[in-house]
Amino acid sequence: MQIPVIDLEQAETDVSVLEPLDQACRDHGFFLLRNHGMDKPIERMWQAAEKFFSQSSEVKRQVLRTEDIPLGYYDRELTKRKRDLKEVFDYMQPRADGSDVNQWPEDQVFQDALTGFFDAATAVAERTLNLVYRAIAGDGVDLSLLPEGSGRTSTVRLNYYPVSDPLDDEERQSVADLGDMALHHHTDPGVLTLLLQDMTGGLQTHSKEDGWIDVPPDAGTIVVNLGDSLQVWTNDIYRAAVHRVLPMRGSGRYSTPYFFNPTSDAMLEPLPPLSSEQPRYESFTWREYIKGRVDDNYTDLGEDDIQIDRYRKAS
Repeated sequence: MQIPVIDLEQAETDVSVLEPLDQACRDHGFFLLRNHGMDKPIERMWQAAEKFFSQSSEVKRQVLRTEDIPLGYYDRELTKRKRDLKEVFDYMQPRADGSDVNQWPEDQVFQDALTGFFDAATAVAERTLNLVYRAIAGDGVDLSLLPEGSGRTSTVRLNYYPVSDPLDDEERQSVADLGDMALHHHTDPGVLTLLLQDMTGGLQTHSKEDGWIDVPPDAGTIVVNLGDSLQVWTNDIYRAAVHRVLPMRGSGRYSTPYFFNPTSDAMLEPLPPLSSEQPRYESFTWREYIKGRVDDNYTDLGEDDIQIDRYRKAS
């Protein structure tokens, strides 16, 4: 099963383009977008990311994530209770009341580049979700009745995957050991993810048909992968992408995912318009689900992070 490349503008008017997208979403949950119109915001974002991660640990930790503020810089995140070999910087839109919970470095160029990227990604994510709905729904379904994503709850993460551990010997004594992956296998909790990756490679997804397969870099494209919320809404017809990143060899890797999430008050439950089968999940809230996922990234809670299988109905 290959990773299809979809021309975004063509797909919005040509229904035949949606067939390979539909097949990929049923098997592994990944496809690539071309002709997305984000080239300039992406270029500015890359410049900002490279400048930020090139700084010393002391400077980057001035905006260190805390247990209470899950935004900013972090260099010891856990996935599946294993420490990943990566550094991150997380941010989101200011709240509706205008308050800003982000931890920004004292660099206005950095902040302007990242907010511009966020706004452009939100617009493309909305168009992409509409494509996914058209691919699965077919004729006769009112797309306006289907759930929306929201820039208000969405987040962006700058990733840097170094070749060696960013923590020193003393710091390593008090944290979990590194696992055998730069980023361990997982699914994203939201609706879908727009991912920018450099040309280094290392991203893989798990295909039901072929096992682990590469998601190769393709210049000028955006990688799209489906998340847990969409899998629940589609009653398992479409698959949240299981993916991982292999350890780096020789040089580091940059990537930037935009996590397009449900609205803050969204219910996660199978949608009757998208499936004639019996619902496979109990209803649960986005707020409940994302809290469990975020808390587990910060510290080892003694069990794997919350997954949608927790809400799966007994067969």
